[in-house]
Amino acid sequence: MELNLAGKTAVVTGASRGVGLAITRQLIAEGVRVVGAARTITAELKEAGARPVAVDLSTPQGAEELADQAHAALGGVDILVNNIGGGDTFNLDGFLATDDALWAHSFEVNLFGTVRVTRLLLPSILERRGSVVNISSMTARMPGTGPIEYGAAKAGLNAFGKALSEEFGPRGVRVNTVSPGPTRTAIWEADDSFGAQLAEANGVGHQEFVSGVPAAMGMTIGRLVEPEEVAAVVAFLASDRAAGVTGADYVVEGGGIKTV
Repeated sequence: MELNLAGKTAVVTGASRGVGLAITRQLIAEGVRVVGAARTITAELKEAGARPVAVDLSTPQGAEELADQAHAALGGVDILVNNIGGGDTFNLDGFLATDDALWAHSFEVNLFGTVRVTRLLLPSILERRGSVVNISSMTARMPGTGPIEYGAAKAGLNAFGKALSEEFGPRGVRVNTVSPGPTRTAIWEADDSFGAQLAEANGVGHQEFVSGVPAAMGMTIGRLVEPEEVAAVVAFLASDRAAGVTGADYVVEGGGIKTV
């Protein structure tokens, strides 16, 4: 399917690895000029052909710096993909062991960073009648499957996207959400990852634990989602092929959500 994205401009946050890197590569392959933002710029992001911007989007200053550099590099923004999220600090001991600092950190990374970046770039997107795609998680719909503060922040992200779609849809801007399930990225596979912490907590080897995640999560495809599968949905939603789609939440979770 021809997406007719050539010549468009995009900002992708959390672009240095995993899903964000796959989205960046997919958009560039479609002819989009991309600014890729991340706290740490990887060689893979540079090699993808994006304009890399090193910023910490958990701070207001980071969002402002990204907006300034994106406008300078692109001249205007057609597409915003808010992929910032996850975080590097998780508590596996439940609600009573989750203090205010961890709640605040999770909301800064998974919600407020997206709010700030969107607020700064939306005027340009409005001028171009562009689109916004927020990357959430199946945990927003199944909050018991992840750390409580993470699920709550992602549920807030889903509500944020829906509200934006209602406010700005009449002015020509589409806002959609993509909610992946467990995906083959560093958050599961890196030696110091959330997946490694879970494996240790459960007293099993890291690789053995990750191999068992699809079954434990009820994923009917029997495997982790691939980042490129998420990226393909994002590219479709960002394109005019999805002109009739707004306020939607596309789940890419391998069948893990059992409700209709």
